[in-house]
Amino acid sequence: MKRTRVLILGAAGRDFHNFNLVYRDDPRWEVVAFTAQQIPHIADRRYPAELAGEHYPEGIPIVEEDRLEELIRDLGVDQCVMAYSDLSHAGVMHLASRANAAGADFVLLGAERTMLKSRLPVVAVCASRTGAGKSQTSRAVVKVLRDAGRRVAVLRHPMPYGDLAAQRVQRFATPEDLQSQHVTIEEREEYEPHIAAGSIVYAGVDYEQILRAAEAEADVLVWDGGNNDTSFLKADVYLTVVDPHRPGHEVGYHPGETNVRLADAVIINKVDTAEPEAVREVRANVTAANPRARILEAASPVRADDPEVLRGKRVLAIEDGPTLTHGEMRYGAATIAARQLGAAELVDPRPFAVGEIAETFARYPSVGPLLPAMGYGDQQVRDLEETIARAAAAGVEAVAIGTPIDLG
Repeated sequence: MKRTRVLILGAAGRDFHNFNLVYRDDPRWEVVAFTAQQIPHIADRRYPAELAGEHYPEGIPIVEEDRLEELIRDLGVDQCVMAYSDLSHAGVMHLASRANAAGADFVLLGAERTMLKSRLPVVAVCASRTGAGKSQTSRAVVKVLRDAGRRVAVLRHPMPYGDLAAQRVQRFATPEDLQSQHVTIEEREEYEPHIAAGSIVYAGVDYEQILRAAEAEADVLVWDGGNNDTSFLKADVYLTVVDPHRPGHEVGYHPGETNVRLADAVIINKVDTAEPEAVREVRANVTAANPRARILEAASPVRADDPEVLRGKRVLAIEDGPTLTHGEMRYGAATIAARQLGAAELVDPRPFAVGEIAETFARYPSVGPLLPAMGYGDQQVRDLEETIARAAAAGVEAVAIGTPIDLG
């Protein structure tokens, strides 16, 4: 039997999950490579044999997506499978056009086909775009459940940027777990607030095994989504958070629109800082896409630890990295706080950027005069520190940090 040769387009998360669930053990398919996008330093490695299964004794190479046409030609690819999130609908179709022109089919797996079924009740929290506020919503859901006496485990969307075999199943219950498993800034931003609230967080690579481990110590599961990806778990309650600071994106980005259409309830977040007309536009789009969904509005108030630190000062605003980069936001909580509290000036960090931070600005020119808190590796963290130090030496008087954790 001739096996269909598959190239999975990914970003070290959904791609591995789709492979594990749909392709790994099915001899009809031969996955010849994964591609890598959005996240630095995830290419030029292999999906290890111990995760890839018996059909892949050498593992599977992970290569840059920029080589798409070359890979289709040289590897004899029959199908390209789209398996990452937070792309515009046009962006997805540009990839489809590239694949089709190079001679391959372009495939999108259905959301339900890649959902695992739990024996426990599941609440899924997903979003229309990264940075919409799903993490704070997940924590609120967890608090409600715990206050009701439930034992809750949080399953977080994957961020396996290190040793994939070692990250097959990860469990985080204490700050020491974060240290011992060498998490990145991006991982810490998601896990640390849950841990501080007393929750246990599971993540990793193999979500079948992750799910079974979580089920052993909980009676309710909360799926805490990543980017605007769909849930890896079949949910009893599906919540989707949308962002009126980016009106129209709730029906313009993949797979965020799928989340809107799957939702039992849609939460329009940040209504306290968004324009009323934008809130109305988002509500109308949600109603048109999913008239059965209950629509809720939520505030996301921005507070500063010490307002006087920012008032009248030259301020460097540091925002959540992915929200600014592939999330395409032009501002975040730090910017809003600085403006509301009367900062004299928001200092443009770009003249002070070094190394991988400078590369981030070059790759995402739309970021503008804000500093994305990129920390996917040790060198990137060092470059972030150096960029901040150079800005401080040039006259920055205060720093507003709009990330979920204290970077200090």
